[in-house]
Amino acid sequence: MPGIDECLLEAMRLPGARGAALVDWTSGLALGTVGEAPGGDHETTAAEAAELARMAAEHGTFAAGGDDLPPVEDVIISNGDSYHLLRFVDTSFDSSVFLHLWLGREEGNLALARIRLGEMAARLVLG
Repeated sequence: MPGIDECLLEAMRLPGARGAALVDWTSGLALGTVGEAPGGDHETTAAEAAELARMAAEHGTFAAGGDDLPPVEDVIISNGDSYHLLRFVDTSFDSSVFLHLWLGREEGNLALARIRLGEMAARLVLG
């Protein structure tokens, strides 16, 4: 069961990975980062991604149909040259963290990254 650093390094081994972070969406703070950050600043990226994650997680419009399912699994943002994949991590405490993977569009495989990030989130040990 990997910790934060091991998980982020594993994420960076995905084809096209530019940067990865574990972010607390309630505070907007990065708990760990590796690689590049869009705009060059990991803390700004974490705060901005946290706003988007918070909106998706807290609004019922995006919730799953059943009580036994997580409200939101992930959020995908695409732009001209990259993807941003936000994967929520289910934790034993308040579950307010997510993995953020910045993936180059030409080199990356979004489907593979989504599957692998889900596996990493399930194995991540926090605390």
